Amino acid sequence: MEERITTAGVLICEGRFLIAKRQDSGSIGGMWEFVGGKNRWGEREEETLKREFLEELGITIEVKELLHSHRFSNKGTNYLLKAYLVVLQGEFSPTLTVHTELQWVTMGELSGFAMAPSDQEIVKTLNSASL
Repeated sequence: MEERITTAGVLICEGRFLIAKRQDSGSIGGMWEFVGGKNRWGEREEETLKREFLEELGITIEVKELLHSHRFSNKGTNYLLKAYLVVLQGEFSPTLTVHTELQWVTMGELSGFAMAPSDQEIVKTLNSASL
C-alpha cells in the first residue's frame, strides 16, 4: 500500500504552541492540530510546510529541525507524519481558511484540547522534549 508524507509545523512563541481548530467537516473536523498538510508529489517537506502555513493562515515561516515522526493510517491510506519546529517570518497576522480558531497554549494546556489522533503523538514527543 502506498505511503504518503504529511507534515506538521510546531510554532512556538514565548513558551506557547500555536494550535488550530479544523472546520467541522472532514475526518478530523472540529479537532485541534498543529498546522500542516499533505506533501505534494515532488515537493520537499519544507516546501509543504511553507505552502500550508501560507494557504491556511496567510503567514510565512522558516522550517527548522525535525522534532517527531511516526506512521499512522486514515481511511485506508498509510501516512508518515513529520513534525518540524517552525519559526515565524514577519508579522503574525493570520487569516483562517480551513480553521475556525487559533490558540496559543502552554505544554500543560495542550492536554485540555481535543487534538487530532495523529497530532496526539506529537504532543507526547513535545512533553518529553525540552523546547
